[in-house]
Amino acid sequence: MERDIYEEIHNDFRELVKEFVKRYVTQEKMLEWDEAGEVDRATMLAAAEQGLVGLSVPEEFGGAGMLEDYRFRSIVNEELIRSGTGAALAGALGIQDDLAVPYIARFGTDAQKQKWLPKMATCEVLGALAMTEPGTGSDLRGVATTAKKTDGGYIVNGAKTFISSGKTADMVVTFVKTGEGNRPDAFSLVIIEDGMEGFDHGRKLQKMGAHGHDTAELSFSDVFVPDENLIGGVEGHGFVQLMENLPLERLSIGVVAAAISEAALEWTLDYTKSREAFGKPVADFQNSRFRLAEMATTVDVMWAYVDRAMRLFEQGELSADEAAKVKFWCTEREWEILDQGVQLHGGYGYITEYPIARAFLDARVHRIYGGTNEVMREIVARAVTGRK
Repeated sequence: MERDIYEEIHNDFRELVKEFVKRYVTQEKMLEWDEAGEVDRATMLAAAEQGLVGLSVPEEFGGAGMLEDYRFRSIVNEELIRSGTGAALAGALGIQDDLAVPYIARFGTDAQKQKWLPKMATCEVLGALAMTEPGTGSDLRGVATTAKKTDGGYIVNGAKTFISSGKTADMVVTFVKTGEGNRPDAFSLVIIEDGMEGFDHGRKLQKMGAHGHDTAELSFSDVFVPDENLIGGVEGHGFVQLMENLPLERLSIGVVAAAISEAALEWTLDYTKSREAFGKPVADFQNSRFRLAEMATTVDVMWAYVDRAMRLFEQGELSADEAAKVKFWCTEREWEILDQGVQLHGGYGYITEYPIARAFLDARVHRIYGGTNEVMREIVARAVTGRK
């Protein structure tokens, strides 16, 4: 089913992304990222130079000013993922444009925007978002990292884990407890900078998938964070700021899930048409044809749903529960499609030289991060039933 969400400006942008993918997103690069456990800074800088990053940065700070129009970001994800070699770069760009930048662009003071956004648009400064802790996952009110007020700033103590881009980030938007109890106004967001005394990026975590994208533990031991690094300049707004940005984060996960599903369908179609069994292509067996038909239909439905969510986001109408629906439903369907794709590849589907195998491993976390799918269902259930 042909999608009708894109306009001429988006189609022109897609051609630019495709050209970038041809030049920079090679099999050799993918293997380098996997071995290093991170995307190299030079590629990030090149992506920024070509206009693939900074899409959510306002124009006055050197970006494209497309924070509300997620279609451009969707195109970047679609083309990088379709290549079969660009998943790590898609993830790194997503952390920059969907997680780190929006907190500064939406909630930062004028001084914070002036300091950070121009360099984030060019990837001279890479950002990360730190919420999850060793003892706290989706329950944000249970965080134990504290920021105690002192003269001129805050003293931060605690730890974060599973932080995407945590090792390579130059600055980390960090969710901390600045008050007593667990009321929403007890939490704030602060910017912790690389090189601050007592801030340790910690070890790079070894994962089952997404090997080319760094995930790290962070620790804070009496880190002094100046007042000017309190996002928005007002204490106690962190929880609300997170809640306002979570629809974007969950929409982005839904978009990636749809892009991976479409790519998996394309890879599986190509494989089953060329691979023969018992004297005929695998795609000619009724079981294969039915599975491919199911996959194709699911991909069409996913994009129709995700495209509608992108429209709602652009209009400022994508609610927390609607974003939760997109996140959990799309990632569940993604997993089913990838499982079918692996099965139809046979033994080769288990070999990581094939993109379907890497995507299968990479995608397992999509039902966990951004809020587990169990928590997403709870959010939706509360909205549907009107009960807490």
